[in-house]
Amino acid sequence: MLYRKVSQDQKYSVSHYTWQPGIRLQLLLLVIIALFCFHPGAAEEKLKSTSLNLMPWPVKAEITGGQFRLAENFYLGGEVKPGHRVFKAGARFMSRLAGRTGLFFEQDYLAAQEISDRTKFFYHFDQPGQLVPGEDESYRLEIYPEKIELKARTDLGLLRGFETLLQLLSSDGQGYFFPCLRLEDFPRFTWRGLLIDSSRHFMPVDVIKRNLLAMSAVKLNVLHWHLSDDQGFRVESKVFPRLHQLGSDGCYYSQEEIKEIIQLASELGIRIVPEFDLPGHSTSWFVAYPEYASAPGPYQIERKFGVSLPVFNPTLEKTYKFLDRFLKEMTALFPDPYFHLGGDEVDPKQWQENPEIQNFMKKNNIPNEPALQAYFNRRLLKILTKYHKKMVGWDEIYQPGLPQDVVIQSWRGQEALVDAVRKGYQCLLSNGYYIDLMGSAEKHYLNDPVPPDSPLTAEEKKLVLGGEATMWAELVSPETVDSRIWPRTAAIAERLWSPVETRDVDEMYRRLKVINLRLEENGVNHLKNQPMMLRRLAQSEQIKSLEVLAAVSEPIKGYSRHSQGKLYSSLSPLTRFVDACYSESLQARDFKRLVEDFLKSRDRRQAEEIKGYLQLWQANHQELMAIVACSPVLKEIIPLSENLASISDIGLEALRLILNSKKIDPARLQTRQKVLEEARKPVAECELAVLPGVELLFNYLKK
Repeated sequence: MLYRKVSQDQKYSVSHYTWQPGIRLQLLLLVIIALFCFHPGAAEEKLKSTSLNLMPWPVKAEITGGQFRLAENFYLGGEVKPGHRVFKAGARFMSRLAGRTGLFFEQDYLAAQEISDRTKFFYHFDQPGQLVPGEDESYRLEIYPEKIELKARTDLGLLRGFETLLQLLSSDGQGYFFPCLRLEDFPRFTWRGLLIDSSRHFMPVDVIKRNLLAMSAVKLNVLHWHLSDDQGFRVESKVFPRLHQLGSDGCYYSQEEIKEIIQLASELGIRIVPEFDLPGHSTSWFVAYPEYASAPGPYQIERKFGVSLPVFNPTLEKTYKFLDRFLKEMTALFPDPYFHLGGDEVDPKQWQENPEIQNFMKKNNIPNEPALQAYFNRRLLKILTKYHKKMVGWDEIYQPGLPQDVVIQSWRGQEALVDAVRKGYQCLLSNGYYIDLMGSAEKHYLNDPVPPDSPLTAEEKKLVLGGEATMWAELVSPETVDSRIWPRTAAIAERLWSPVETRDVDEMYRRLKVINLRLEENGVNHLKNQPMMLRRLAQSEQIKSLEVLAAVSEPIKGYSRHSQGKLYSSLSPLTRFVDACYSESLQARDFKRLVEDFLKSRDRRQAEEIKGYLQLWQANHQELMAIVACSPVLKEIIPLSENLASISDIGLEALRLILNSKKIDPARLQTRQKVLEEARKPVAECELAVLPGVELLFNYLKK
């Protein structure tokens, strides 16, 4: 049996052996030894940069030389029955493989996956895996010229291995192939999640399903589903039907739809952890049941964003009877052993202004509002424990007296996480993974639940379960949510899976571009929706100039869109140019790196490439004006386009002077500097992502 258990504490180096004709074995071995002795990590870098487009990066990979050539007589086989999730995974694997290659496979892979003398791809696992934190997801993959073997301790490991093999698919002039290698892999963290907020903007079933498929492609294993907030209650309750009838604007998931989504997630090896936010962020509850609020109603669904006042009354016994019946229903619906009860951003004003609540606090020696919330959480914990669930909550639930069997999810940062861990709590990190803030993939990638300089001991580190990317939905719609999640979440997935030493940012971006394209086969619309949105804005198919501008523009960062003159609500249109722009301009990053390399080398070919970019952007404004003339909604981007033309002109001038070793006139330097400063200001809630690259050229003239 090829599979062997890999210790979770074991560290591997990645080695690369490529046997080239005409090179003596002894000489090659000496070269490899020299690489390892004098340049630690050099072999790993060579392997990554020349061969594999894997994300997440595996624990150990050794290229052995040769290729497994793919043909229509490619058969897969294993020891599972139809209906098993591995059987379904095998069918999906073959379908995706056929879709990528155009090959008409002879095997009836939807019905026949048994091992035979025609089998070329063998898969095996020892036992079924449980969808619980800590389950074994390790696998071993070996590719030979004549066969492929994938083995794992559990079927979950097989699912992860299927995705790795698909990522290894390569092509040349002769066709498609898999490179021959030996690969061992297991995750660094057991909890690798993505939060999708369906409350602030409802995300239909198809949105959830396609993102589950994309999650599985990068080995994420938890969907944290935010299902209630001030702006909406999104789950059918048969016990309290007014919750979804009055609190959802008619946009909610039926229980049958939820079961369908849970089934798909289970087939993909993904847990679903529901979140019902309590005691704050609860306005939508009180639309139907105001008697459980801390201040009299009536209440309406909240349309604006931020921290709202309505909060549950934790002093009423009827509150706990109500929540007990509700949680009994929901814990039966969601099978995961963990249940998230929010607990964040509780505004204490209603508690402070309610005399009965204040009297209750005095009578029960509850010194302050955080302690009152702790009392509320302890009562809820007893309810969840009764229904065999473990409680998860945000930082704010961590108060003195909270039992240690609660999981703390930190949105406040490393300091809060370390503090909770040192007091014995299991923790998750989300701070640094807020993808709705429009940070770069690099920023998220270098953020780590347990960074190399962590002050935690080895035993304390075991309490950090992992982390979650968080897709809060204030400023996303079903149309745009995919482009806000992907591809940056793939970088986060690698941080949560791969060894801590895997931190090469440039190499990550190289692979991210490949994965970005491959994610589309899972149905996510992160790439294809942009041209559709631009066509709608332009009211035309002629959108080239809009695409040029969008490719180098990014939405402004953080929550600053709320302070740019537009008052956003849950009913506001999210269909403007800023919504069509990707979260991160990969073209802008490439341009900046190109400029950096040129300033070091003065390579004329690089100079010509830079010139080509700048000339394209300089000339784009005139073409764009023809579109804007017919589209009033696009008039707001005119200054953005003008700024792009202006800074491109500055870049061209700087490039010419650098190539000719000439100085710029001081007065002109000052004038040009003002133009660049003006271009830094947001326009139409966008910023020009190529500005830093142009500034590099310009600032070189100051030396």
